[in-house]
Amino acid sequence: MNTVTCIAARADNAYNGDTFRTMNNTGVRIMGSYEDVSNKLQRFHQEQLLRYYEELDEAAGEGLLQQIRQTDFSILDNMGGEGSVKRGEITPLKAMTLDEIREKEGSYREEGLQAIRRGEVGAVLLAGGMGTRLGSDDPKGMYNIGLTKEVYIFQRIIENLLDVVKESGTWIHLFVMTSDKNHVSTTRFLKEHDYFGYQEDKIHFFMQEMAPATDREGRIYLEEKDRLATSPNGNGGWFVSMDRTGMLDIVKKEGIQWLNCFAVDNVLQRIADPVFVGATIESGAAVGAKVVRKNAPDEKVGVMCLEDGKPSIVEYYELTDEMRDARGEDGERLYNFGVILNYLFRVDGLYRIMSEKMPLHKVEKKIPYINEAGEKISPEAPNGYKYETLILDMIHEMGSCLPYEVVREKEFAPIKNKTGVDSVESARELCKKNGISL
Repeated sequence: MNTVTCIAARADNAYNGDTFRTMNNTGVRIMGSYEDVSNKLQRFHQEQLLRYYEELDEAAGEGLLQQIRQTDFSILDNMGGEGSVKRGEITPLKAMTLDEIREKEGSYREEGLQAIRRGEVGAVLLAGGMGTRLGSDDPKGMYNIGLTKEVYIFQRIIENLLDVVKESGTWIHLFVMTSDKNHVSTTRFLKEHDYFGYQEDKIHFFMQEMAPATDREGRIYLEEKDRLATSPNGNGGWFVSMDRTGMLDIVKKEGIQWLNCFAVDNVLQRIADPVFVGATIESGAAVGAKVVRKNAPDEKVGVMCLEDGKPSIVEYYELTDEMRDARGEDGERLYNFGVILNYLFRVDGLYRIMSEKMPLHKVEKKIPYINEAGEKISPEAPNGYKYETLILDMIHEMGSCLPYEVVREKEFAPIKNKTGVDSVESARELCKKNGISL
């Protein structure tokens, strides 16, 4: 049996005096020393991170040095300015409606199937989150939504992708982004369940990069004496994380030209949907974005729009009353198509924007930390910043986007809460309406 590609931080370290050897995120053996790490910290004025190094045992000391070496401090060059990136002029962006899609569904499907059969389409599952809000300590994808049998979120996603595999007769490379909190659990779970029938050598795991969390002056916090305070680098960091973990070597080798990026929590979404792929290719757009009609003007979803003439997403709380009520000549609301975090990106465009500096969003947060006396502090109010890049900025930088309408009852069953709106309960009901046995 083939071995699943799994490129992540490796624990097989060897220590010799002040020099340690480890495996980096791409599996390449590297060497480093305490002096190298110290020099890096001096360059970024972060010497406080080694404050407790002499107190640590050998294993903890190695771990701290390794984390410092692997953490991207370049965000510190961009941390100035306002907490949020200022928005430009927001105007409507027309979506391809269901009626328009039905008119050309046959040709779109054939176009998409041809691209899939040529191996030009891959899928990227953003699965770094935990099931905390669902009352689970496991990765979110491991949550069981079954009623009479076990039906896991991961299972539903893979079964949806298998529909396209069967239709096209082609296995699609699936890249699964995990986090440092759930990587081991996720990979073990999927292996134990035989990947729910998916071909093993077509699944590739990689860990999302972490960004350091800082105080208001830009000094990185320690959350433990041997560990930096970090957080995921945002949903706009997935392609950079693929690059730095060696996943793009697979993309290049396999000739993948399109990547369908999607979130873990929607158990009805269609992945590598041939009609969606074909419509996006035929439109000439650099990005396709699946959207649904909002169920109310104030529904809490981001909306496709233009920002300074380029595609973007305006969050629900950014919409003014005037924008919510604005209607076109056909009587339809102009800001009425909400995104469901299912996007199809042209790979060549992703390479281009990766070489440029993406906007960095600075978010005020309560960050637990170790103070100078070695005490663990849990702040009651925001005491610093976490930094992230957002997928909306990726779409904006790509330059063109096709909003593509789908039927929300058939493709939108997000699981964000245990009960109520967008919950396990509502997702179960929608699954049953679509004939899915739970």
